[in-house]
Amino acid sequence: MANNVFDLAELRKLIDEQAAVPPRPPEETPVEHEALTFPPVLLAPDAELAKAVPAVPLVADAIRLTTWTGNRQVSQEGHLSEADAAAAADDLGLPAARLRLIWIVAVNTGLLQILGGRASRGPLSMQLTVEATLEFWDGVVMDVLDRADEGLTGSAVVDGHLAEMLATIYSVRSGVATANLARGILQSHEVACAPGPVEMRRIAAALPAELLEALSLLTYCGLVEQTPAGRTALTPLGVWAVRRDLLREGHDAPTAAEVEVFADLSAAELVEALVKGSATQSAVAGWLERRAPESAARDLIEIAKSGTAGQRGAVGAILEELGPEAEAPVREALDHPLMRRYAASWLHIRDLPAPTLSSDDHTWIAVDSLAALMHLSAPAAGRLDPPEPGEDLIKLVREMPAVGHPDTIAVLDMLATAHDDQAVVKAARKAAMKARSLAHTRSRTAGQGR
Repeated sequence: MANNVFDLAELRKLIDEQAAVPPRPPEETPVEHEALTFPPVLLAPDAELAKAVPAVPLVADAIRLTTWTGNRQVSQEGHLSEADAAAAADDLGLPAARLRLIWIVAVNTGLLQILGGRASRGPLSMQLTVEATLEFWDGVVMDVLDRADEGLTGSAVVDGHLAEMLATIYSVRSGVATANLARGILQSHEVACAPGPVEMRRIAAALPAELLEALSLLTYCGLVEQTPAGRTALTPLGVWAVRRDLLREGHDAPTAAEVEVFADLSAAELVEALVKGSATQSAVAGWLERRAPESAARDLIEIAKSGTAGQRGAVGAILEELGPEAEAPVREALDHPLMRRYAASWLHIRDLPAPTLSSDDHTWIAVDSLAALMHLSAPAAGRLDPPEPGEDLIKLVREMPAVGHPDTIAVLDMLATAHDDQAVVKAARKAAMKARSLAHTRSRTAGQGR
């Protein structure tokens, strides 16, 4: 931790998710990675998207393969024999390397069914409703992306970063240059896999050709296309499908219409929506675009000064999107006891003059951040990174009673009740007793002073 900067991500690694978030219903799947926020997108109309699905080369070939197969014996693994696969590729003019993917899509989506060792036409007809057609398309894309673990593109490096690459293209609607995609994959691979210099040079030399081949396959699958400027962009069907996948993974990937409804809210209404989880961080950019930074910051800080920890957390998240042009109202917040620590950190991060924060100040912010989680609804709180308990959290717990945060006891009781690590539970119970004792002493001293 820098002297003036409190890193909330660092705190989130210290606490177990159960300590901060009410238990989810059994049918919900917990988010097991950092939830990212993606820019809003414009989706094509559902009817237009559904009409385009049968024209996707992969889908069209799966339909043709289904007709060609008729009623045919398959292997124990549920695939065409080598002779039949060669015949299908020859008769239909399909690349042999893509036949396995086409077969898997046809079987998994229900175009084909396998019963008693024979393949035949499945229960799915392409005479579907718009909604059913899009669900079919979603299944096709899931089949494609699932093959990355088995060598979808022929490049282990591209396959290893395929979801990340598609998310990058999704974020840049005007398209991404192939050279930039390659550079991003190389940087990610170097960080994630730490190959030696020789191996890295080999990968860098081979990647451009491998990436072009992978993009050709993704074009065949209906996910990407080339823009007139020669960049790679998602097709309208690709935008729809990648967004679906991002949402499944727990990311914040709104449509433009979803964030537009928040743009005209007052500062208080936006903060309340963030706390309740009805708005996500993606709504913030559109809201800020319609306001002068200084005015927006002043309104937000007024809310935080008299609000709950949850409201302060939401305000802090919005203020992070503002630059030095909001300095004046933030600097004024240095004089407020509940905001001075946040204001000092905000100023320092932007290389503006700021007072130094003490160790107790950092602990106070930690308590406030944990208290904020208790105010958030489950959807809002569930977007936090899964934290990792350990000795640092126990040390933090022991320091909490001394900093005088009004929610200290509530936070410690939460940790003592909900945390999985018994060492943390024990430390929290002990610290809560100490905090109650200190609160009683302060109260008695204050009474004697009147």
